[in-house]
Amino acid sequence: QVQLVESGGGLVQAGGSLRLSCALSGRVFDVNAMGWYRQAPGKQRELVARVASDDSTNYADSVKGRFTISRDNTKNTVYLQMNSLKPEDSAVYYCNAVYRLIFSGYQEVWGQGTLVTVSS
Repeated sequence: QVQLVESGGGLVQAGGSLRLSCALSGRVFDVNAMGWYRQAPGKQRELVARVASDDSTNYADSVKGRFTISRDNTKNTVYLQMNSLKPEDSAVYYCNAVYRLIFSGYQEVWGQGTLVTVSS
């Protein structure tokens, strides 16, 4: 069974940094895009950052210049380095991956979420 396991969330003061990690486990043929989304209380889930298989990236405007997404294809792992954190970055962060099994089409999987709280 394919699943994502996240780690690295926690409580940090404004201006601080955190690094999130997300590892995909299970036998897959190919992993396409991997990314991070977040959902704050009372708000919709939104894209934070995404990295494609060719390492091209895209970011939400609100995190550009502060967050960096990267991936290690040998470990099927994606990272999110978050610097200069703001209270408005507080949310549950979810990892997402698009993958395929051999002889199948692409499908996606979500992690269980990790809580990031930024205090002012």
